[in-house]
Amino acid sequence: MRLLLVEDDNHVAAALSAVLARHGFDVTHARSGEEALQALVPEGNGFGVVLLDLGLPDQDGYEVCGKIRKRTSTPVIMVTARSDVRSRIHGLNLGADDYVVKPYDTGELLARIHAVSRRTAPEDPGANGDGVLRLGAVHIELPTRQVSVDGSVVQLTRKEFDLLALLAQRPGVVFRREQIISEVWRTSWEGTGRTLEVHVASLRAKLRMPALIETVRGVGYRLVAPGS
Repeated sequence: MRLLLVEDDNHVAAALSAVLARHGFDVTHARSGEEALQALVPEGNGFGVVLLDLGLPDQDGYEVCGKIRKRTSTPVIMVTARSDVRSRIHGLNLGADDYVVKPYDTGELLARIHAVSRRTAPEDPGANGDGVLRLGAVHIELPTRQVSVDGSVVQLTRKEFDLLALLAQRPGVVFRREQIISEVWRTSWEGTGRTLEVHVASLRAKLRMPALIETVRGVGYRLVAPGS
């Protein structure tokens, strides 16, 4: 996901950009309100989320949020030290999708980014209007969380289903290990790598399709659509 980070403090931006990059985000850094607005031209410019610090040198952050909302529907998460309820309500009324108060936990920030991107994402084209992803003999029913192969239901754990659904919604796209851990387990990569490997192995065995999930050495995994 492409993410626009609007932050005037270069040290803070560098540290946060490094964390976000480890979790699979392609980060663009804007140091002012005007820089942020220019980066969002044309409409959204492909960004999935805007992380907007309110303490900007050239414009009030709330004003920038209002201008962003007039230009694009890209989700905006406000980041600020102002914790009072009135400030949060004001930001949400201007069109912000969420509001994070400093100091924040990195895991919480990542969860909020993924949450707003899911809420605002267009309907997945792979699901034929009924919430079912069809990949050859594999059918993944998103609303009921049921998976079948050649018509036979396969019993998956909650995390196995979440992992399969994540990969299946973008067949052929390589997901970084850090990104998968962040989206499926809602935590950071440290200490969770072995858990991911076990779940991938279990999926391959249960689906009886070892080639369905391909390991991309040194990067992560991708789902290989049958027949591709």
